[in-house]
Amino acid sequence: MIIKKEKKNGITEYHVGKEYDDAKMEKNLNTFLKPPHIPNIIREDADVYTEDNKLLLRYRKNALSEQHIQIFYENIIKFAKNVSSNRGNATGSKNRNLNDNPKVMSNVFGFFDKWSPSQKLIFRKLNKTPKLTARQCRFNMDFPEEYNKTLPLIQEIDKLYKSLIPEKYKKQKVKADETQFKIPGTAFTTVTTNVNYQTSIHTDKGDDVDGFGNLAVIDKGEYTGGETCFPQYGIGVDVRKGDILFMDVHKPHANLPIHKKTKDAVRLSIVCYLREKVWKNTRGRSKKAFETHNKTIKKMMNR
Repeated sequence: MIIKKEKKNGITEYHVGKEYDDAKMEKNLNTFLKPPHIPNIIREDADVYTEDNKLLLRYRKNALSEQHIQIFYENIIKFAKNVSSNRGNATGSKNRNLNDNPKVMSNVFGFFDKWSPSQKLIFRKLNKTPKLTARQCRFNMDFPEEYNKTLPLIQEIDKLYKSLIPEKYKKQKVKADETQFKIPGTAFTTVTTNVNYQTSIHTDKGDDVDGFGNLAVIDKGEYTGGETCFPQYGIGVDVRKGDILFMDVHKPHANLPIHKKTKDAVRLSIVCYLREKVWKNTRGRSKKAFETHNKTIKKMMNR
């Protein structure tokens, strides 16, 4: 619900209020949105504040370079199209069971704080458990050249984060600088990619509680929908290629349905963040300890 809307220095500023209370919002978690649920979709540079004057989102169009976008896409898209059933919190799943959860093209690279099922199996067979619970994700472990080519776009997102959300960025960067397990030159440890994936209403878990979320999108072909929405406030943003959205991911949010207009249409969303447990589990470790740990895990995986 829009309480006030005005233009300031070329940026549209919104102040919004809740359309329904937190109890009702809680009941709607893990359900999917439909277009009539969101009356206001933003398609221009905007800042949105809640009724208690807290920043809900900051959106800027055409903020990312075409060159970095193209290189990122070419090097990540094959990996990003892998199918996962380990995204229960945002797939609408009620079972939270890997065998029953919907299968979606959602993947993680960088560093993570949980072992994969295949890694756990290998540890049991070897009767060994690593002392440090943090790991390189398979993409950067197995495809280091492609991983390195994704970095310019991630570092560009980091610079925009520092520029547009400076107070939150500063707190997150302090934590990132305390660990070797991070995306080089950024305040992020981890990146999630989603392809043509409508998330149900959810709040993000496991990211830095002092930080602020972000979203970039790379699209190919033609489609409609996919807008990122905050249903409790009746507002959403149509993030498209080159745009950047910073948002409070601890507020319930979701996507509207994605409808392909061309068969090959792709909506690749990119979320960069600091995993709280990656930082907690690894802060203060030396570069040598980082390298030794990674070599040990890789050796165990290749046995």
